Amino acid sequence: MTQISEFILLGFGDLHGLQFLLFGVFLVIYVVTVIGNIVILTVVSADRSLHTPMYFFLGHFSFLEIGYTTTIEPMMLRTLLSAHVPISFPGCACQFYFFAALVATECFFLAVMSYDRYIAICNPLHYSSIMDYRGCLQLAGASWVAGFLAPILLMILTFQLTFCTTNEIDHFFCDLKPIMKLACTDTQVAEMTSFICTSLFALGPFMLTLASYTHIISTILRIPSTTGKQRVFSTCSSHLIVVSLYYGTLGIVYGFPSGPQYEDLLKLLSLLYTVLTPALNPIIYTLRNKDVKVALGKLVK
Repeated sequence: MTQISEFILLGFGDLHGLQFLLFGVFLVIYVVTVIGNIVILTVVSADRSLHTPMYFFLGHFSFLEIGYTTTIEPMMLRTLLSAHVPISFPGCACQFYFFAALVATECFFLAVMSYDRYIAICNPLHYSSIMDYRGCLQLAGASWVAGFLAPILLMILTFQLTFCTTNEIDHFFCDLKPIMKLACTDTQVAEMTSFICTSLFALGPFMLTLASYTHIISTILRIPSTTGKQRVFSTCSSHLIVVSLYYGTLGIVYGFPSGPQYEDLLKLLSLLYTVLTPALNPIIYTLRNKDVKVALGKLVK
């Protein structure tokens, strides 16, 4: 029984001559995503009127999105040009670790950003004392540290499994389910750890986000005037859209039944949260946010 030294990413399989068109489309999406997030980072840093907790977290979120897409998309673009892309065993472990860590960090940041909106809308008198510079740094620091600690045990358990039958991963990146399929030793402990990690580091922040928005929406509904309702809702609508998109797509992919008949569909659904959501986020935050649009206009002039 030999332990393999590299994996082969099969990507999307036979695309019947469409691979160059798709390569062009996904390359444009990747470039737009990176540039969009760099623009947000620049605007938030350069404009003093945006030096507030909400935009401080948005800057971190944009930086996170750049890392998140760069972990997946360059390798995915390679799988479009070549049907069999080799990736070393440590390379695959690294890609899985950074992807999982950034997903967890993103869940924490979405929770922190919704908590920020909750304090601003439901507890405005204490906002500046709770969300002072030190408080923001602590929340951001805790999100990064917790996110990067979250998948360590799962990565160790997964890549300690013995892989001996085949080394072909039927996916465009080193994701958990396709890797575990290749193991020829018992994966029960790793699967249990995966379930616990998902519950703690994705479901936990999701419940906090949900609680924040339940309070926010009930507070908004109590505002007597329609214009007042609209004005308050406009401060958190873009974040609410991003949260819905992110958890919606993650939930679809990881809650989906895993059978051989669903493999191609799962790959397509994976594109939603690895490619589409990160590309839409900068667009949502700039188009739906008056402050960012004004600051961007000033920067361009």
